[in-house]
Amino acid sequence: MESAVNSSSTTLPPSLRGDQELERVSKMNAIRDLGVDPYGTRFERSHNTMTLKEQYSSLETGQEGTGVVAVAGRIVSVRSHGKTSFVNLSDVYGSVQVYFRKDVLGDDGFALLKNCDLGDIIGVSGNMFRTKTGELTVGASSLTFLSKSLHPMPEKWHGLKDVEIRYRQRYIDLIAEEDSRNTFIKRSLMIAAIRNYLNSNGFYEVETPCMSNIAGGAAARPFVTHHNALDVDLYLRIATELHLKRCIVGGLEKVYELGRLFRNEGVSTKHNPEFTTIEIYEAYSDYHGMMALVENIISAVAQRLGSGDVITYQGKEICIKTPFERLTMNDAFLKYGGVSLADLRDASKAPEIAAKLKLPYKPGEEVGHFIEKVFDAVVETNLQQPVFIIDYPVEISPLAKKKKEDPLLTDRFELFINGFEVANAFSEINDPLDQRERFEYQMKLKDHGDEEAHPLDEDFLCALEYGMPPTGGIGIGIDRLAMLFTDSSSIRDVILFPAMKLK
Repeated sequence: MESAVNSSSTTLPPSLRGDQELERVSKMNAIRDLGVDPYGTRFERSHNTMTLKEQYSSLETGQEGTGVVAVAGRIVSVRSHGKTSFVNLSDVYGSVQVYFRKDVLGDDGFALLKNCDLGDIIGVSGNMFRTKTGELTVGASSLTFLSKSLHPMPEKWHGLKDVEIRYRQRYIDLIAEEDSRNTFIKRSLMIAAIRNYLNSNGFYEVETPCMSNIAGGAAARPFVTHHNALDVDLYLRIATELHLKRCIVGGLEKVYELGRLFRNEGVSTKHNPEFTTIEIYEAYSDYHGMMALVENIISAVAQRLGSGDVITYQGKEICIKTPFERLTMNDAFLKYGGVSLADLRDASKAPEIAAKLKLPYKPGEEVGHFIEKVFDAVVETNLQQPVFIIDYPVEISPLAKKKKEDPLLTDRFELFINGFEVANAFSEINDPLDQRERFEYQMKLKDHGDEEAHPLDEDFLCALEYGMPPTGGIGIGIDRLAMLFTDSSSIRDVILFPAMKLK
């Protein structure tokens, strides 16, 4: 049977029928004609580009190193001079120059090199030396072909400017943009730092279900799926909270889970329907304990990334030196909106307040929604430096413990940096009757059309009835924290494969 891949464009998929693609397919077939598989197998590297440069950094001009090295990577530049060629190879750590000579490689080896294109992946071995211009270079004695790239590299390695392609085809973005690769490396290091801090302080990492017959733990609209064998609708989790607090009831006193949540909401620079959080719960703590915890976590991340006490985000300097400012929600409303929580709770004043602040208002609008709307519009954008907004009203805090001195408020805070929420924390409700009353209130809102209201979770209430110690809990947005530490303007820049509209 004739191979499906040959130089005839009629046997190729449409994506490979452009002039440049056809030329690369022709070179691929030429490589096969040389008896070489253009999609090779395992290659044993002795070094990556970073360790190679570290080991041979002391070589002087014209000096050759001892021992044979083996390195592999993607071709990012080629300079040919008759019977010699200089090639730059790139891997995740950087790039290194490779020098090829026809009299060393032989006719077949040099013919193989001539069929290489930018973007191809090769392995080379040889001796290290420093050129007359001071460049550390591998003097190649052998060439191993590992993978043929059938598409030209974007914009000749000067960067990928098409944002749609960057997000839809992240692999191209990672190939072309060193900054993009570094963003996701930093994100990985950030997560490792958080895990290391928690593990070192006696927390246990656990895993809870991603699907449940009840979506709870947050005010959000869930995604619905169907389990065929059980013939039951299930919800992708909108939070891990209620399962993690079951762990606290069971005696796992310090737990956390880092993973994906799913909320059926719009897409923006700050929102993606699939996102990553870490939720942490500690028995015998409270929301003050969670403030100290999140400060320590951010400090640990800054130390791991070498950020220091000040980070630059979109041209602004943000001081992350702890402790962060504390500001009650009532004081925040007075400071930035000239209204108090008492004013916002007064239904007779709401239309006037909305008009003054140029916000829409529907007669009979639920108090909690109105409070949140005013906060989002008037307060949030002013919170540029790290600040804990504390003492939230009970209407918008269905899982937080009421303050003893004022039962209309709760022991809750949100951490804001650069005008968006980074963390949300409570002194958790451990009174099962109080929790039931809050859930029942949420059910009334749900019955009146609120798609983000909590359902009533009888099993969770049963768990509380067995007794849960006083507990502090916190959720931290990993994506938003990554935005800050990588100076990324959009959440899509820190999620490898963000949600996109179908073409």
